[in-house]
Amino acid sequence: MIKKLNLMMKLGAFCLTVGSVCPVTALAAIGPGFTAGIYVATVTADSVNINKSQDSEEVLLTAEAGDEYEVLEDLGNGWVKVQVMDTEGYLPVSGNAEISQVDEEEMEAIQNEALTSSMSYKRQQLVNYALQFLGGSYRYGGSDPRTGVDCSGFVRYVMQNGAGISMNRSSGAQAQQGQAISAGQMQPGDLIFYGSGSRINHVGMYIGDGQIVHASTEETGIKLSPWNYRTPVKITNVLG
Repeated sequence: MIKKLNLMMKLGAFCLTVGSVCPVTALAAIGPGFTAGIYVATVTADSVNINKSQDSEEVLLTAEAGDEYEVLEDLGNGWVKVQVMDTEGYLPVSGNAEISQVDEEEMEAIQNEALTSSMSYKRQQLVNYALQFLGGSYRYGGSDPRTGVDCSGFVRYVMQNGAGISMNRSSGAQAQQGQAISAGQMQPGDLIFYGSGSRINHVGMYIGDGQIVHASTEETGIKLSPWNYRTPVKITNVLG
């Protein structure tokens, strides 16, 4: 049986990209709004940021409607601390989420569902890793975004260092890796290839919200663009 709690809390979040349901360990929550028991926060807003700390706007991930997280603590000031993968995050509740008390069987079901959704978290982390290089220099043949990099060098560097995935060097060769998908199947972290006819000469990484991050030109460097600023030749999923 689920016991609903009405927590009067104030919204304080900014939206980025895709969120996820994360594995949890059932522990008794603590805090002024709770009696002894296991509690879950279910996101009711279209999306809401879960921050890395209560006093910071630095985003851990963006959760979407229906995502569920174990509540570790009611902080008593409009925020709850929740379990996110192997770390903790901070969620503003009012207008964003509903807190429910659940039993151990319900929590087990939530945990099982979370395991199948953990890839969303990994994709978000990869996107966050790539975005730190925005504004970096473009250099043809370059392989390190800290010193100058071309499009395929950027993707290769980000995939290797952000996800542990080895990529081929050229965009044409990278397009042969992973599984081809449609635009409707795109998720953050997927790769979009561009070219002339069937010849591929450029690649970017989809980050969600209709945008890619890519090493564009010497004039613009590493930047964001609409995913269809050119007609894509191929879209691939190399993350699984």
